[in-house]
Amino acid sequence: MTLSDTIDSTQVLKSLADSAPKAYIGGKWVEAEDGSTLVTRDPGTGDAIAEVPAMGTLDVDRAVLAAQEAFDHSGWATLSPQERGVLLHRFADRIEREKSILAQIESLDAGKVLSQAESDVQNLVDTLRYFIEISLHVPNRTPLAVSGYEAATVRTPWGPCGFIIPWNFPLLLIGWNIAPALAAGNTVVIKPAEDTSLSALYLAKLSQEAGIPAGVFNVVTGNGASAGAALAAHPGLKRLAFTGSTEVGRNVAAVCGKNLVPAKLELGGKGAAVVFDDVDIEATAEKLVGAITFHSGQVCCDATRWLVHKPIYDRFVDCCVDRLRQTKIGYQLDEATQMGPVVSSKQKERILGYLQKAVSTGAEAVLKGGEASVDGKNGFYVDPALLAGTLDNVAAQEEIFGPVAFLAPFTDEAQAIAMANETVYGLANSVWTTDLTRAQRVAQQMIAGNSWINAHNLFPHGVPYGGVNASGMGGGVLSVETFLEYQRSCSIVRPL
Repeated sequence: MTLSDTIDSTQVLKSLADSAPKAYIGGKWVEAEDGSTLVTRDPGTGDAIAEVPAMGTLDVDRAVLAAQEAFDHSGWATLSPQERGVLLHRFADRIEREKSILAQIESLDAGKVLSQAESDVQNLVDTLRYFIEISLHVPNRTPLAVSGYEAATVRTPWGPCGFIIPWNFPLLLIGWNIAPALAAGNTVVIKPAEDTSLSALYLAKLSQEAGIPAGVFNVVTGNGASAGAALAAHPGLKRLAFTGSTEVGRNVAAVCGKNLVPAKLELGGKGAAVVFDDVDIEATAEKLVGAITFHSGQVCCDATRWLVHKPIYDRFVDCCVDRLRQTKIGYQLDEATQMGPVVSSKQKERILGYLQKAVSTGAEAVLKGGEASVDGKNGFYVDPALLAGTLDNVAAQEEIFGPVAFLAPFTDEAQAIAMANETVYGLANSVWTTDLTRAQRVAQQMIAGNSWINAHNLFPHGVPYGGVNASGMGGGVLSVETFLEYQRSCSIVRPL
C-alpha cells in the first residue's frame, strides 16, 4: 500500500483510490483468497474512497498461521524487553512523524473531525510508549518464599492474539489493544471494521518500515460476519479482544468459549451524568454538550442519560438546548466544524429510528434532532437531540450511538443513585457537584467500571478502564494489569 506523503486531503483521497489497498499478512500485501472486495466511503460526502479485500475464513487462517510462525521463529517472543522496545519505539516514532497523514486518513474514513483524529493518533503513540515502559519495569521472574522449595513464577507471552476493532475509534483502539500485547512479546492479528479499514492498513505499512518482523503485525479486512466471525472462532488464537456492541459481544464470547480462548470484551454503555444543584450550570452544560457531540455521540462510554437535580432542571435544560443549537455541523475536514457526520447511512438511519421510537413511546422531544444538511455534501449528518421522560423509555434504556441525550429530574441523592443504576450496562458514569465528599460517595455507589467527577471521558494511561455487566468482561485497558494479561504465568518449583 503506497500513499503520497502529503497533507493535502484531495491528494490523500486520490492516493487511497489509486493504491488499491491490500491486507497485510506475514509481511506481505495480499488480496482476499477469492478476490472479493468491499468499498469504504467518506461519511461526509457518501463518495467511495477505496476498495479493500473482503476476506473470509481462508484468509484469517493465513493470518493466524503467519502470526504463529512469527511467534515461533521470528525471535520476537524471545527478544529482551529492551530489544523489543527499540523496535516499538521506532514504530511509535514513524507514526508520530506521519501523524498528519494518518489523521487525514482517519478523518476521511471515519467522519471524525480532523483535530480529534490528530488526538487519536497521538494517543496511539503515547499508548505504545506507555506499554514499552511497563515492559521494562515488570519482572518476568518473581521468586516465591515457600518453605522447603525453590519456587518462582515466570511470565512469558501467550502467542497469536486476535483483535476485532470497531469503527468509532479505529487507531486509538488499535493502540489500546495491541500495544500491551506487542510489548509483552505476542504477535497480533487485527480485524478493523469494514467501514474504517484504511488507517489500520497504513499502520501496517509503518510497522513494516519500522522493522517489526514479518508476521508479528497482521491486518485482515472484511465484514464482521465473515472475517470478524472467522477470527473470533479461530482455535489458533491464544487471546482475543473484541470492542463493539453487547449483542455481538455475546456471540464472540460464546465462540471463544468453545475453543477455551480467553476473550476480553469492551462493549456498549448507557452512561449517566448526575448533576447536583450546586454546579456552575453554564460550565456543566457546556461540558456535557461537548461530550454528547464529540464524534457525533458515537462513543460507548458517553453520558447519554442526564440526571439533573430538580431545583436547577429547567435552567440546565434551557442552557443545554441553547448550546446544542449553536453546534456547528459540517464536513469533518472543515476547520469550523464542531460535529461531523456519523459513520454510515446505516448508522444515520439507526439514530433517526430511535428518535422516532422514543417519541412514539412517550418521550418528550426537548430538542427534536433529526436529519441535518450540509451545503455541498451528501453525507450522513444528523442534528443533536435532547429527549426527556421516564427511564423506561427505549431511548433511556438502549444504546443509540449518536448525539442524543435523555433527561430526567431527581429529588435527592438516593434517587439519583438509583436512577443511575437503572440500566443493564455498567461502563462509565459521572457526578457533577462542588461537594467533593458527596461526589466520592455517589461515585462509589454507581455501578460501572468507571466513575468520573466533574468531567466525563477521562482516560489517563495507568488507570484501568473497563466495563461490568452488559458493558464487558475479561479485564480492562491502559494499565499494568492490561500488560500482565498478555503474559501467561508458569510456576517453577524444585524441592530442597
